[in-house]
Amino acid sequence: MDLQALWRRLKAFGRAPAPASAAAPASAPEAPPTGSAVPPGLEATPGIIRLYEQVGPRYPWYVSIVSVLGSFATLLTATIVNVAIPDIMGSLGMTMDEAQTLVSAFLAAGTVTMLMTAWCIRAFGIAHTYVFCLCVFIASSVLGGIAATAETLFIARLLQGAASGVVTPLTMVLIAQVFPVSKRGMGMGLMGVGTVLAPALAPAIGGYLVDNLSWRWVFYMAIPFAAASLPFALALFPAREERGPRPPFDWAGLVLCSTFLTALLIALTEAQSEGWHDDRVVIALAVSVVALVAWIAWDVRAAQPLLNLRLLRNGRFASAALVTFTVGAGLYGSTYVFPLFLMEVSRLIPTDAGLSMAPAGFAMAAMFPLSGYLADRVSARSLVTVGLALVAWACWLMRDADAFTPIVDMLGWYIIGRVGMALIFPGLNAAAVNALPLELIPAGSGMINFLRQFGGALGVSALSFVLIERSAEHQLRVMETQTWDNSAMMELMRLVQEQLAYVGLVGYQAFEMSFTYVLAVVNTQSDMLGYRESFIALAAVLALSILPTWTMGPNRSLAARPGR
Repeated sequence: MDLQALWRRLKAFGRAPAPASAAAPASAPEAPPTGSAVPPGLEATPGIIRLYEQVGPRYPWYVSIVSVLGSFATLLTATIVNVAIPDIMGSLGMTMDEAQTLVSAFLAAGTVTMLMTAWCIRAFGIAHTYVFCLCVFIASSVLGGIAATAETLFIARLLQGAASGVVTPLTMVLIAQVFPVSKRGMGMGLMGVGTVLAPALAPAIGGYLVDNLSWRWVFYMAIPFAAASLPFALALFPAREERGPRPPFDWAGLVLCSTFLTALLIALTEAQSEGWHDDRVVIALAVSVVALVAWIAWDVRAAQPLLNLRLLRNGRFASAALVTFTVGAGLYGSTYVFPLFLMEVSRLIPTDAGLSMAPAGFAMAAMFPLSGYLADRVSARSLVTVGLALVAWACWLMRDADAFTPIVDMLGWYIIGRVGMALIFPGLNAAAVNALPLELIPAGSGMINFLRQFGGALGVSALSFVLIERSAEHQLRVMETQTWDNSAMMELMRLVQEQLAYVGLVGYQAFEMSFTYVLAVVNTQSDMLGYRESFIALAAVLALSILPTWTMGPNRSLAARPGR
Protein backbone atom coordinates (compact mmCIF):
# COMPACT_ATOMS: atom_id res chain seq x y z
CA MET A 1 0.00 0.00 0.00
CA ASP A 2 2.85 2.41 0.82
CA LEU A 3 4.48 1.88 -2.58
CA GLN A 4 1.15 2.45 -4.32
CA ALA A 5 0.70 5.69 -2.41
CA LEU A 6 4.23 6.73 -3.37
CA TRP A 7 3.49 5.95 -7.01
CA ARG A 8 0.36 8.13 -6.88
CA ARG A 9 2.46 10.95 -5.46
CA LEU A 10 5.02 10.53 -8.22
CA LYS A 11 2.31 10.71 -10.86
CA ALA A 12 0.97 13.86 -9.20
CA PHE A 13 4.59 15.12 -9.49
CA GLY A 14 4.57 17.59 -6.70
CA ARG A 15 1.13 19.17 -7.12
CA ALA A 16 0.55 21.43 -4.15
CA PRO A 17 -1.89 20.12 -1.56
CA ALA A 18 -5.13 21.86 -0.79
CA PRO A 19 -4.70 25.21 0.94
CA ALA A 20 -4.39 25.06 4.69
CA SER A 21 -7.25 26.33 6.76
CA ALA A 22 -6.99 29.97 7.65
CA ALA A 23 -7.50 29.00 11.25
CA ALA A 24 -4.43 26.78 11.29
CA PRO A 25 -1.19 28.67 10.58
CA ALA A 26 1.39 26.79 8.53
CA SER A 27 3.92 27.06 11.32
CA ALA A 28 1.73 25.43 13.95
CA PRO A 29 1.86 21.65 14.51
CA GLU A 30 -1.30 19.83 13.56
CA ALA A 31 -2.60 17.11 15.83
CA PRO A 32 -2.58 13.79 13.98
CA PRO A 33 -6.04 12.30 13.40
CA THR A 34 -6.96 9.22 15.39
CA GLY A 35 -6.16 6.02 13.52
CA SER A 36 -4.04 7.78 10.86
CA ALA A 37 -0.54 6.77 9.82
CA VAL A 38 0.87 9.77 11.67
CA PRO A 39 2.62 8.62 14.87
CA PRO A 40 2.13 10.34 18.22
CA GLY A 41 4.70 12.94 19.20
CA LEU A 42 5.14 14.25 15.64
CA GLU A 43 5.76 18.00 15.42
CA ALA A 44 5.28 18.95 11.78
CA THR A 45 3.60 21.48 9.51
CA PRO A 46 0.18 20.63 8.03
CA GLY A 47 1.70 19.98 4.60
CA ILE A 48 4.03 17.28 5.91
CA ILE A 49 1.24 15.71 7.96
CA ARG A 50 -0.97 15.49 4.86
CA LEU A 51 1.84 13.86 2.88
CA TYR A 52 2.40 11.46 5.78
CA GLU A 53 -1.26 10.42 5.61
CA GLN A 54 -1.19 10.04 1.82
CA VAL A 55 2.02 7.98 1.58
CA GLY A 56 1.75 5.96 4.78
CA PRO A 57 3.98 4.99 7.69
CA ARG A 58 7.05 4.57 5.49
CA TYR A 59 6.96 8.23 4.53
CA PRO A 60 9.86 9.26 6.84
CA TRP A 61 12.07 6.55 5.33
CA TYR A 62 11.32 7.67 1.79
CA VAL A 63 12.06 11.27 2.75
CA SER A 64 15.29 10.23 4.44
CA ILE A 65 16.52 8.30 1.40
CA VAL A 66 15.78 11.18 -0.99
CA SER A 67 17.33 13.71 1.37
CA VAL A 68 20.46 11.61 1.82
CA LEU A 69 20.87 11.34 -1.96
CA GLY A 70 20.85 15.12 -2.31
CA SER A 71 23.05 15.88 0.66
CA PHE A 72 25.50 13.12 -0.30
CA ALA A 73 25.83 14.57 -3.81
CA THR A 74 26.41 18.15 -2.68
CA LEU A 75 28.76 17.31 0.20
CA LEU A 76 30.72 14.79 -1.87
CA THR A 77 31.70 17.68 -4.12
CA ALA A 78 32.82 19.73 -1.12
CA THR A 79 35.84 17.53 -0.39
CA ILE A 80 36.36 15.29 -3.44
CA VAL A 81 38.33 18.12 -5.08
CA ASN A 82 41.04 17.93 -2.38
CA VAL A 83 42.81 14.92 -3.88
CA ALA A 84 42.60 16.47 -7.35
CA ILE A 85 44.28 19.75 -6.38
CA PRO A 86 47.79 18.78 -7.63
CA ASP A 87 46.39 17.72 -11.03
CA ILE A 88 44.20 20.85 -11.27
CA MET A 89 47.22 23.03 -10.50
CA GLY A 90 49.22 21.38 -13.26
CA SER A 91 46.39 21.42 -15.79
CA LEU A 92 45.27 25.03 -15.33
CA GLY A 93 48.56 26.57 -14.16
CA MET A 94 47.36 27.47 -10.66
CA THR A 95 49.50 28.19 -7.62
CA MET A 96 48.88 26.48 -4.29
CA ASP A 97 47.21 29.62 -2.93
CA GLU A 98 44.89 29.81 -5.95
CA ALA A 99 44.04 26.14 -5.63
CA GLN A 100 43.23 26.68 -1.96
CA THR A 101 40.60 29.24 -2.97
CA LEU A 102 38.67 26.46 -4.74
CA VAL A 103 38.09 24.84 -1.36
CA SER A 104 37.46 28.10 0.48
CA ALA A 105 35.13 29.47 -2.23
CA PHE A 106 32.88 26.42 -2.04
CA LEU A 107 32.67 26.56 1.74
CA ALA A 108 32.18 30.35 1.87
CA ALA A 109 29.40 30.40 -0.73
CA GLY A 110 27.59 27.54 0.98
CA THR A 111 28.01 29.18 4.35
CA VAL A 112 26.17 32.30 3.17
CA THR A 113 23.30 30.53 1.41
CA MET A 114 22.64 28.24 4.39
CA LEU A 115 21.24 31.27 6.15
CA MET A 116 18.68 31.69 3.34
CA THR A 117 17.00 28.37 4.15
CA ALA A 118 14.23 29.70 6.37
CA TRP A 119 13.32 32.45 3.89
CA CYS A 120 13.36 30.04 0.92
CA ILE A 121 10.99 27.68 2.73
CA ARG A 122 8.55 30.49 3.44
CA ALA A 123 8.86 32.02 -0.03
CA PHE A 124 8.92 28.93 -2.29
CA GLY A 125 8.36 25.82 -0.18
CA ILE A 126 10.72 22.94 0.52
CA ALA A 127 10.11 20.98 -2.70
CA HIS A 128 10.72 23.80 -5.18
CA THR A 129 13.70 25.16 -3.23
CA TYR A 130 15.33 21.74 -3.10
CA VAL A 131 14.79 21.04 -6.82
CA PHE A 132 16.00 24.48 -7.93
CA CYS A 133 19.18 24.22 -5.85
CA LEU A 134 19.99 20.76 -7.19
CA CYS A 135 19.45 21.95 -10.78
CA VAL A 136 21.92 24.80 -10.16
CA PHE A 137 24.29 22.29 -8.58
CA ILE A 138 24.12 19.95 -11.58
CA ALA A 139 24.70 22.80 -14.05
CA SER A 140 27.67 24.16 -12.08
CA SER A 141 29.15 20.65 -11.80
CA VAL A 142 29.10 20.35 -15.59
CA LEU A 143 30.70 23.81 -15.83
CA GLY A 144 33.47 22.72 -13.46
CA GLY A 145 34.11 19.57 -15.47
CA ILE A 146 34.56 21.44 -18.74
CA ALA A 147 36.40 24.46 -17.27
CA ALA A 148 39.37 25.54 -19.37
CA THR A 149 40.57 28.35 -17.10
CA ALA A 150 41.08 28.87 -13.39
CA GLU A 151 38.51 31.67 -13.43
CA THR A 152 35.80 29.42 -14.89
CA LEU A 153 36.56 26.72 -12.33
CA PHE A 154 36.37 29.27 -9.52
CA ILE A 155 32.91 30.43 -10.69
CA ALA A 156 31.77 26.81 -10.91
CA ARG A 157 32.90 26.17 -7.33
CA LEU A 158 31.09 29.29 -6.12
CA LEU A 159 27.84 28.17 -7.75
CA GLN A 160 28.28 24.61 -6.47
CA GLY A 161 28.80 25.88 -2.94
CA ALA A 162 25.87 28.30 -3.11
CA ALA A 163 23.48 25.58 -4.27
CA SER A 164 24.84 23.02 -1.82
CA GLY A 165 24.48 25.40 1.09
CA VAL A 166 20.68 25.27 1.08
CA VAL A 167 20.32 21.49 0.66
CA THR A 168 21.74 20.34 4.00
CA PRO A 169 19.62 22.66 6.20
CA LEU A 170 16.54 21.64 4.20
CA THR A 171 17.37 18.04 4.98
CA MET A 172 17.59 18.80 8.68
CA VAL A 173 14.25 20.63 8.62
CA LEU A 174 12.58 17.65 6.92
CA ILE A 175 14.14 15.03 9.19
CA ALA A 176 13.16 17.00 12.29
CA GLN A 177 9.51 16.97 11.17
CA VAL A 178 8.96 13.52 9.68
CA PHE A 179 10.24 11.73 12.80
CA PRO A 180 8.60 12.08 16.23
CA VAL A 181 10.60 13.93 18.87
CA SER A 182 11.41 10.60 20.55
CA LYS A 183 13.05 9.34 17.31
CA ARG A 184 14.75 12.46 16.04
CA GLY A 185 18.15 11.13 17.05
CA MET A 186 17.65 8.15 14.76
CA GLY A 187 16.52 10.52 12.00
CA MET A 188 19.63 12.65 12.45
CA GLY A 189 21.68 9.46 12.27
CA LEU A 190 20.18 8.74 8.85
CA MET A 191 20.86 12.31 7.81
CA GLY A 192 24.46 11.89 8.93
CA VAL A 193 24.97 9.15 6.35
CA GLY A 194 24.98 11.81 3.65
CA THR A 195 26.32 14.69 5.71
CA VAL A 196 29.47 13.01 7.02
CA LEU A 197 29.89 9.89 4.90
CA ALA A 198 30.37 11.96 1.73
CA PRO A 199 33.48 13.78 3.01
CA ALA A 200 34.81 10.47 4.33
CA LEU A 201 34.46 8.56 1.03
CA ALA A 202 35.36 11.49 -1.23
CA PRO A 203 39.16 10.92 -1.08
CA ALA A 204 38.82 7.28 -2.17
CA ILE A 205 36.42 8.07 -5.01
CA GLY A 206 38.36 11.17 -6.06
CA GLY A 207 41.70 9.39 -5.98
CA TYR A 208 40.44 6.62 -8.25
CA LEU A 209 38.95 9.11 -10.72
CA VAL A 210 42.09 11.26 -10.82
CA ASP A 211 44.44 8.32 -11.38
CA ASN A 212 42.31 6.39 -13.87
CA LEU A 213 40.30 9.04 -15.71
CA SER A 214 40.87 12.75 -15.12
CA TRP A 215 40.47 15.39 -12.43
CA ARG A 216 37.43 16.61 -14.38
CA TRP A 217 35.51 13.53 -13.36
CA VAL A 218 35.48 14.61 -9.72
CA PHE A 219 32.96 17.26 -10.81
CA TYR A 220 30.80 14.81 -12.75
CA MET A 221 30.71 12.14 -10.05
CA ALA A 222 27.93 13.66 -7.94
CA ILE A 223 25.55 14.46 -10.80
CA PRO A 224 23.74 11.06 -10.94
CA PHE A 225 22.96 11.17 -7.20
CA ALA A 226 21.52 14.68 -7.46
CA ALA A 227 19.51 13.93 -10.60
CA ALA A 228 18.03 10.74 -9.13
CA SER A 229 16.52 12.62 -6.18
CA LEU A 230 14.73 15.32 -8.22
CA PRO A 231 11.41 13.59 -9.15
CA PHE A 232 11.07 12.00 -5.72
CA ALA A 233 11.63 15.37 -4.04
CA LEU A 234 8.79 16.90 -6.04
CA ALA A 235 6.54 14.04 -4.99
CA LEU A 236 7.49 13.70 -1.33
CA PHE A 237 8.48 17.16 -0.15
CA PRO A 238 5.83 19.74 0.75
CA ALA A 239 5.12 22.70 -1.49
CA ARG A 240 4.85 26.24 -0.16
CA GLU A 241 2.40 26.32 2.73
CA GLU A 242 2.19 30.02 3.46
CA ARG A 243 -0.40 32.00 1.53
CA GLY A 244 -0.16 35.58 0.35
CA PRO A 245 2.90 37.54 -0.78
CA ARG A 246 6.38 36.24 -0.17
CA PRO A 247 8.18 37.63 2.88
CA PRO A 248 10.79 40.36 2.31
CA PHE A 249 14.37 39.19 1.93
CA ASP A 250 17.19 40.56 4.09
CA TRP A 251 19.39 41.91 1.30
CA ALA A 252 21.39 44.10 3.67
CA GLY A 253 22.21 41.09 5.84
CA LEU A 254 23.24 39.09 2.76
CA VAL A 255 25.61 41.82 1.56
CA LEU A 256 27.18 42.30 5.00
CA CYS A 257 27.52 38.54 5.58
CA SER A 258 29.10 38.00 2.14
CA THR A 259 31.47 40.91 2.66
CA PHE A 260 32.53 39.64 6.07
CA LEU A 261 33.20 36.06 4.89
CA THR A 262 34.89 37.05 1.62
CA ALA A 263 37.20 39.59 3.26
CA LEU A 264 38.09 37.18 6.07
CA LEU A 265 38.94 34.32 3.73
CA ILE A 266 40.96 36.64 1.48
CA ALA A 267 42.94 37.79 4.51
CA LEU A 268 43.61 34.22 5.64
CA THR A 269 44.63 33.12 2.16
CA GLU A 270 46.88 36.10 1.41
CA ALA A 271 48.52 35.91 4.84
CA GLN A 272 49.84 32.45 4.00
CA SER A 273 52.01 33.83 1.20
CA GLU A 274 52.43 37.54 2.00
CA GLY A 275 52.42 37.62 5.80
CA TRP A 276 50.11 39.38 8.25
CA HIS A 277 51.73 42.80 7.73
CA ASP A 278 50.97 42.95 4.01
CA ASP A 279 48.71 45.89 3.10
CA ARG A 280 46.13 43.69 1.37
CA VAL A 281 45.90 41.41 4.40
CA VAL A 282 45.48 44.32 6.81
CA ILE A 283 42.83 45.94 4.61
CA ALA A 284 40.94 42.66 4.19
CA LEU A 285 40.97 42.05 7.96
CA ALA A 286 39.73 45.57 8.62
CA VAL A 287 36.91 45.17 6.10
CA SER A 288 35.89 41.83 7.63
CA VAL A 289 35.76 43.31 11.15
CA VAL A 290 33.74 46.34 10.04
CA ALA A 291 31.34 44.14 8.05
CA LEU A 292 30.89 41.77 11.00
CA VAL A 293 30.11 44.60 13.44
CA ALA A 294 27.70 46.17 10.94
CA TRP A 295 26.04 42.80 10.30
CA ILE A 296 25.48 42.16 14.01
CA ALA A 297 24.13 45.70 14.51
CA TRP A 298 21.76 45.25 11.58
CA ASP A 299 20.72 41.77 12.64
CA VAL A 300 19.57 42.71 16.13
CA ARG A 301 17.31 45.44 14.69
CA ALA A 302 15.95 43.69 11.59
CA ALA A 303 12.44 42.22 11.77
CA GLN A 304 13.33 39.15 9.69
CA PRO A 305 17.14 38.91 9.68
CA LEU A 306 19.17 36.48 7.61
CA LEU A 307 20.86 35.19 10.78
CA ASN A 308 18.49 35.25 13.74
CA LEU A 309 20.84 35.95 16.64
CA ARG A 310 17.87 35.85 19.01
CA LEU A 311 18.07 32.07 18.80
CA LEU A 312 21.25 32.24 20.87
CA ARG A 313 19.23 33.41 23.84
CA ASN A 314 18.26 29.76 24.16
CA GLY A 315 21.14 28.40 26.24
CA ARG A 316 20.88 24.80 25.04
CA PHE A 317 20.78 25.85 21.40
CA ALA A 318 23.70 28.25 21.90
CA SER A 319 25.82 25.46 23.42
CA ALA A 320 24.99 23.10 20.57
CA ALA A 321 25.82 25.88 18.10
CA LEU A 322 29.26 26.47 19.66
CA VAL A 323 30.13 22.77 19.60
CA THR A 324 28.88 22.52 16.01
CA PHE A 325 31.27 25.31 15.00
CA THR A 326 34.34 23.60 16.46
CA VAL A 327 33.29 20.17 15.19
CA GLY A 328 32.96 21.64 11.69
CA ALA A 329 36.54 22.88 11.92
CA GLY A 330 37.67 19.43 13.01
CA LEU A 331 35.70 17.55 10.37
CA TYR A 332 36.68 19.61 7.32
CA GLY A 333 40.16 20.32 8.68
CA SER A 334 41.01 16.64 9.19
CA THR A 335 39.44 15.68 5.86
CA TYR A 336 41.63 18.30 4.18
CA VAL A 337 44.94 17.65 5.90
CA PHE A 338 44.95 13.84 6.18
CA PRO A 339 44.92 12.99 2.43
CA LEU A 340 47.56 15.66 1.82
CA PHE A 341 49.75 14.02 4.48
CA LEU A 342 49.40 10.65 2.77
CA MET A 343 50.32 12.11 -0.62
CA GLU A 344 53.08 14.55 0.38
CA VAL A 345 54.73 12.76 3.31
CA SER A 346 53.82 9.08 2.85
CA ARG A 347 54.19 9.53 -0.94
CA LEU A 348 51.01 7.66 -1.87
CA ILE A 349 49.36 8.27 -5.21
CA PRO A 350 45.81 9.72 -5.01
CA THR A 351 44.14 6.35 -5.53
CA ASP A 352 46.09 4.69 -2.72
CA ALA A 353 45.56 7.69 -0.43
CA GLY A 354 41.83 7.56 -1.04
CA LEU A 355 41.61 3.81 -0.60
CA SER A 356 43.56 4.08 2.65
CA MET A 357 40.85 6.38 3.99
CA ALA A 358 37.89 4.36 2.67
CA PRO A 359 37.70 1.82 5.56
CA ALA A 360 37.26 4.70 7.99
CA GLY A 361 34.33 5.93 5.91
CA PHE A 362 32.67 2.53 5.96
CA ALA A 363 33.26 2.23 9.70
CA MET A 364 31.56 5.58 10.16
CA ALA A 365 28.63 4.51 7.98
CA ALA A 366 28.21 1.37 10.07
CA MET A 367 28.22 3.46 13.26
CA PHE A 368 25.53 5.93 12.22
CA PRO A 369 22.50 3.67 12.80
CA LEU A 370 23.86 2.74 16.23
CA SER A 371 24.70 6.32 17.17
CA GLY A 372 21.28 7.50 15.98
CA TYR A 373 19.67 4.79 18.11
CA LEU A 374 21.76 5.81 21.12
CA ALA A 375 20.98 9.50 20.60
CA ASP A 376 17.33 8.81 21.49
CA ARG A 377 18.20 6.72 24.55
CA VAL A 378 21.21 8.25 26.28
CA SER A 379 22.26 11.77 27.13
CA ALA A 380 23.38 13.75 24.08
CA ARG A 381 26.04 15.35 26.26
CA SER A 382 27.57 11.97 27.05
CA LEU A 383 27.42 10.78 23.44
CA VAL A 384 28.96 13.96 22.03
CA THR A 385 31.64 13.98 24.74
CA VAL A 386 32.72 10.43 23.90
CA GLY A 387 32.77 11.31 20.20
CA LEU A 388 34.85 14.44 20.72
CA ALA A 389 37.29 12.55 22.94
CA LEU A 390 37.76 9.87 20.27
CA VAL A 391 38.38 12.40 17.48
CA ALA A 392 40.80 14.41 19.63
CA TRP A 393 42.62 11.21 20.58
CA ALA A 394 42.93 10.17 16.94
CA CYS A 395 44.45 13.55 16.02
CA TRP A 396 46.78 13.33 19.03
CA LEU A 397 48.03 9.93 17.89
CA MET A 398 48.88 11.44 14.50
CA ARG A 399 51.38 13.79 16.15
CA ASP A 400 54.04 11.04 15.85
CA ALA A 401 53.37 10.12 12.22
CA ASP A 402 56.18 10.36 9.69
CA ALA A 403 57.11 9.00 6.28
CA PHE A 404 57.90 5.58 7.77
CA THR A 405 54.74 5.17 9.85
CA PRO A 406 52.88 2.07 8.62
CA ILE A 407 49.74 2.96 6.69
CA VAL A 408 47.87 0.39 8.79
CA ASP A 409 48.65 2.38 11.95
CA MET A 410 47.44 5.65 10.44
CA LEU A 411 44.35 3.90 9.10
CA GLY A 412 43.55 2.69 12.62
CA TRP A 413 43.91 6.22 14.00
CA TYR A 414 41.70 7.63 11.26
CA ILE A 415 39.03 4.99 11.93
CA ILE A 416 38.99 6.03 15.59
CA GLY A 417 38.38 9.63 14.53
CA ARG A 418 35.60 8.76 12.07
CA VAL A 419 33.83 6.59 14.64
CA GLY A 420 34.00 9.57 16.99
CA MET A 421 32.45 11.81 14.32
CA ALA A 422 29.65 9.30 13.84
CA LEU A 423 28.89 9.48 17.55
CA ILE A 424 28.85 13.28 17.57
CA PHE A 425 26.45 14.32 14.83
CA PRO A 426 23.12 12.58 15.58
CA GLY A 427 23.07 13.66 19.22
CA LEU A 428 24.39 17.15 18.47
CA ASN A 429 21.90 17.84 15.67
CA ALA A 430 19.00 16.43 17.68
CA ALA A 431 19.99 18.52 20.71
CA ALA A 432 20.04 21.70 18.59
CA VAL A 433 16.69 21.02 16.90
CA ASN A 434 14.92 19.82 20.03
CA ALA A 435 15.85 23.02 21.84
CA LEU A 436 13.62 25.04 19.47
CA PRO A 437 9.87 25.24 18.83
CA LEU A 438 8.58 24.10 15.43
CA GLU A 439 8.32 27.56 13.89
CA LEU A 440 12.00 28.30 14.63
CA ILE A 441 13.44 25.00 13.35
CA PRO A 442 14.10 26.30 9.78
CA ALA A 443 16.02 29.31 11.12
CA GLY A 444 17.82 27.14 13.67
CA SER A 445 18.73 24.56 11.04
CA GLY A 446 20.19 27.29 8.83
CA MET A 447 22.24 28.68 11.70
CA ILE A 448 23.55 25.28 12.83
CA ASN A 449 24.66 24.35 9.31
CA PHE A 450 26.05 27.86 8.78
CA LEU A 451 28.21 27.50 11.88
CA ARG A 452 29.41 24.02 10.91
CA GLN A 453 30.32 25.21 7.40
CA PHE A 454 31.86 28.45 8.69
CA GLY A 455 33.88 26.42 11.16
CA GLY A 456 34.95 24.18 8.31
CA ALA A 457 36.03 27.11 6.14
CA LEU A 458 38.04 28.64 8.98
CA GLY A 459 39.40 25.22 9.91
CA VAL A 460 40.72 24.56 6.42
CA SER A 461 42.20 28.06 6.11
CA ALA A 462 43.71 28.00 9.60
CA LEU A 463 45.21 24.53 9.17
CA SER A 464 46.60 25.48 5.77
CA PHE A 465 48.17 28.57 7.38
CA VAL A 466 49.61 26.55 10.29
CA LEU A 467 50.95 23.95 7.87
CA ILE A 468 52.68 26.48 5.61
CA GLU A 469 54.07 28.62 8.44
CA ARG A 470 55.32 25.79 10.61
CA SER A 471 56.75 23.85 7.66
CA ALA A 472 58.70 26.95 6.58
CA GLU A 473 59.95 27.48 10.13
CA HIS A 474 61.09 23.88 10.44
CA GLN A 475 62.71 24.03 7.01
CA LEU A 476 64.72 27.08 8.07
CA ARG A 477 65.88 25.40 11.26
CA VAL A 478 66.80 22.11 9.58
CA MET A 479 68.64 23.87 6.74
CA GLU A 480 70.81 25.67 9.29
CA THR A 481 72.19 22.29 10.35
CA GLN A 482 72.95 21.12 6.80
CA THR A 483 76.57 22.25 6.54
CA TRP A 484 79.69 20.60 5.20
CA ASP A 485 80.61 19.83 8.81
CA ASN A 486 77.45 17.75 9.22
CA SER A 487 78.69 14.17 9.04
CA ALA A 488 75.18 12.74 8.61
CA MET A 489 74.52 14.93 5.58
CA MET A 490 77.86 14.09 4.00
CA GLU A 491 77.31 10.37 4.57
CA LEU A 492 73.87 10.58 2.94
CA MET A 493 75.35 12.39 -0.06
CA ARG A 494 78.07 9.74 -0.33
CA LEU A 495 75.51 6.91 -0.32
CA VAL A 496 73.43 8.66 -2.98
CA GLN A 497 76.51 9.19 -5.16
CA GLU A 498 77.37 5.49 -4.86
CA GLN A 499 73.91 4.59 -6.13
CA LEU A 500 74.19 7.09 -8.98
CA ALA A 501 77.52 5.58 -9.99
CA TYR A 502 75.73 2.32 -10.83
CA VAL A 503 73.84 4.14 -13.60
CA GLY A 504 76.92 5.95 -14.88
CA LEU A 505 76.50 9.30 -13.11
CA VAL A 506 79.75 10.48 -11.52
CA GLY A 507 81.65 13.67 -10.79
CA TYR A 508 79.99 17.05 -10.40
CA GLN A 509 76.67 15.85 -11.83
CA ALA A 510 76.42 13.13 -9.16
CA PHE A 511 77.46 15.62 -6.46
CA GLU A 512 74.77 18.09 -7.57
CA MET A 513 72.07 15.41 -7.68
CA SER A 514 73.04 14.10 -4.23
CA PHE A 515 72.77 17.59 -2.78
CA THR A 516 69.37 18.04 -4.46
CA TYR A 517 68.31 14.80 -2.82
CA VAL A 518 69.36 16.17 0.58
CA LEU A 519 67.23 19.27 -0.02
CA ALA A 520 64.25 17.06 -0.92
CA VAL A 521 64.73 15.11 2.31
CA VAL A 522 64.85 18.37 4.26
CA ASN A 523 61.64 19.58 2.62
CA THR A 524 59.86 16.30 3.36
CA GLN A 525 61.08 16.38 6.95
CA SER A 526 59.89 19.97 7.35
CA ASP A 527 56.48 19.19 5.87
CA MET A 528 56.14 16.19 8.15
CA LEU A 529 56.84 18.33 11.23
CA GLY A 530 54.32 20.92 10.03
CA TYR A 531 51.66 18.25 9.59
CA ARG A 532 52.37 16.96 13.10
CA GLU A 533 51.70 20.37 14.60
CA SER A 534 48.52 20.68 12.54
CA PHE A 535 47.23 17.44 14.05
CA ILE A 536 48.12 18.69 17.53
CA ALA A 537 46.17 21.91 16.90
CA LEU A 538 43.14 19.87 15.79
CA ALA A 539 43.34 17.70 18.90
CA ALA A 540 43.44 20.77 21.16
CA VAL A 541 40.41 22.44 19.53
CA LEU A 542 38.32 19.28 19.70
CA ALA A 543 39.28 18.52 23.29
CA LEU A 544 38.31 22.03 24.38
CA SER A 545 34.94 21.57 22.66
CA ILE A 546 33.98 19.10 25.39
CA LEU A 547 33.51 21.98 27.86
CA PRO A 548 30.46 23.66 26.19
CA THR A 549 28.99 20.24 25.44
CA TRP A 550 27.96 19.89 29.09
CA THR A 551 25.81 23.03 28.95
CA MET A 552 23.46 21.66 26.29
CA GLY A 553 20.99 20.41 28.90
CA PRO A 554 19.12 17.08 29.12
CA ASN A 555 17.58 15.27 26.16
CA ARG A 556 14.11 16.45 25.30
CA SER A 557 13.65 13.24 23.27
CA LEU A 558 14.01 11.08 26.39
CA ALA A 559 11.15 12.86 28.09
CA ALA A 560 9.07 12.64 24.90
CA ARG A 561 9.36 8.88 24.58
CA PRO A 562 6.15 6.92 25.19
CA GLY A 563 5.76 5.74 28.76
CA ARG A 564 7.93 8.48 30.23
